[in-house]
Amino acid sequence: QFQLAESGGGLVQPGGSLRLSCAASGFTLDAYTIGWFRRAPGKEQEGVSCISSRGGSTYYVHSVKGRFTISGDNAKNTVYLQMNSLKPEDTAVYYCAASLYPCVGDPRYARYDYWGQGTQVTVSS
Repeated sequence: QFQLAESGGGLVQPGGSLRLSCAASGFTLDAYTIGWFRRAPGKEQEGVSCISSRGGSTYYVHSVKGRFTISGDNAKNTVYLQMNSLKPEDTAVYYCAASLYPCVGDPRYARYDYWGQGTQVTVSS
């Protein structure tokens, strides 16, 4: 059974860092594009970042460029989202998802078939 599980969320002060993990079971992550999405209270879901299968290409939404980094560890079947210089506006539930389509832009406009349950990130002093 295909499953994705996010972890690593929590409460952090502005300027702090978190690393989110997206662990897969039942399939090999590096055969899929992995996207990170977030949904803040009262806002639409936003595509944050994606990475193509085998790390072929990456995308970052403008608001996180230079602060977030997406990467994969094939040995652990896990994709990470390193988040630095966090801001209160980064507060949201973060989800990872898997797609058979390449990462060529905003992941909101691609089809993602498998989703994790989400992890809460709260940036507050």
